[in-house]
Amino acid sequence: MIARGAMLGPDQPVIIHMLDIEPAMEALRGLKMELLDAALPLVQGVFVSTNVVEACKGVDIAVMLGGFPRKEGMERRDVISKNVSIYRAQASALQQYAAPNCKVLVVANPANTNALILKEVSSLPAKNITSLTRLDQNRAQALISDRLDVPVTDVKNVIVWGNHSSTQYPDVNHATVNTANGHRPVRELIADDYWLNREFITTVQQRGAAIIKARKLSSALSAASAACDHIRDWVHGTPKGTWVSMGVCSDGSYGVPPGLIYSFPVTCHKGEWSIVQGLKIDEFSRKKMDASVEELTGEKALAYSYLDP
Repeated sequence: MIARGAMLGPDQPVIIHMLDIEPAMEALRGLKMELLDAALPLVQGVFVSTNVVEACKGVDIAVMLGGFPRKEGMERRDVISKNVSIYRAQASALQQYAAPNCKVLVVANPANTNALILKEVSSLPAKNITSLTRLDQNRAQALISDRLDVPVTDVKNVIVWGNHSSTQYPDVNHATVNTANGHRPVRELIADDYWLNREFITTVQQRGAAIIKARKLSSALSAASAACDHIRDWVHGTPKGTWVSMGVCSDGSYGVPPGLIYSFPVTCHKGEWSIVQGLKIDEFSRKKMDASVEELTGEKALAYSYLDP
């Protein structure tokens, strides 16, 4: 997708750096051969390495796919402790060798807290560190599209608040659908609050687990597509009147404690994101949003317990 321009546009040449651990090096070399064999006009170079310093040199955009996977019998704290060491090394390389205004997207779970670790152990600007919740937004929009039998492109301004976890809150209270009679609220068109407040939310929250159960592997195509969507809108800007969901460093908006990496609705312009302000939050939404704050605060405390004082 990156090589074909889905992330940065059809006119932007790219040099792709790929980093992995030593046992995966042969597979990386194979992937490099395939990229070269595709003879894609935008690809001006492909570099593969197991050395984080070499891989980070000069990069303008870093998509962090790697993290320690949660295995059977492991507690969340075990995963976070492993990721602290992984992200400490990558943060050091990025801040020393990447381009000065390098944009970072963390995909590896727990994505919000991995992004927080990256922020805390580096001098990278907090505004340049984000986590992926666009996948959850895309899932939510697709469910609404299917329910109403409309093109997914006609559904806009669905929000995913909070953590990329089962506490996330997909919110349609401000979402609209483009119809022959103009933009109309999703709630009005679906006219089923019971479904929207229950099955819709849990389906989005548990979609990743459902995919793992069905294909025995984590989301791949949909996650890659969402990562491209995230970076594209961040770099090129969001369409007028449209916002998207991104895990970003909270400034205290909507009662979310400053410093947490929390998913908000944002607009993007000239490579900078801004949290959408002034949205009305009802009591139902407030409880859902606070549940994610509580979970992320707990994860932050765990991460801090493994960081140097």
